[in-house]
Amino acid sequence: MDDIEKRKKNYTPEIAWLKIARWCAYQERSQQEVRDKLYEYGLYSKDVELLISRLIGDNFLNEERFAVAFAGGKFRQLGWGRVKIKAALKQKRVSEYCMRKGLSSINENEYSAKLEKVIAKRSREEKEKNPMKRMYKLAQYAISRGYESDLVWEILKAE
Repeated sequence: MDDIEKRKKNYTPEIAWLKIARWCAYQERSQQEVRDKLYEYGLYSKDVELLISRLIGDNFLNEERFAVAFAGGKFRQLGWGRVKIKAALKQKRVSEYCMRKGLSSINENEYSAKLEKVIAKRSREEKEKNPMKRMYKLAQYAISRGYESDLVWEILKAE
C-alpha cells in the first residue's frame, strides 16, 4: 500500500454526513467543492449524490447563497473585478444563473469606487514617467484584477 492509499479516508455515509454537514455549516460551499470532498471520503457516487440532496434539503448547501457570498467576499476583501470573480465561479462549476445572482449582488457605485481606488493606489506606486505608457500600465493592472476594460479606460480618461 503506497502513501496515497494510506491517506485516503473511507467513511460510512452516516459519518460522512456528520463531517460534511459541519464543514458546510462553517462556511458557504459550492456543490462541486462538497462533491469533491465526499469523494475524498471514499464514498460512491450514489451516496455522494444522496448526501448532496440531503444537504440542499436541510439548507446546508445553497449554490445561490454561495455565489453571492463568494462574489461579495472576493470583491470587498480582495478587490477583484467581475471578470475575475466570474472566472473563479466558473472554475467552481457554479451555474450561470447563480453566477449572475452573485455578480448582481455587487453594488454598482461601490464597484466603480473600488476600481477608482485600485487605479489611484497603483498610480501612486507607478514609476513610469511617459504619460501614455503610464496610462497603459495602469489599465493593464486594473484589467488583470478582473475589471472590464471599457470601464477601466473610461475612468482613466476621466482623470
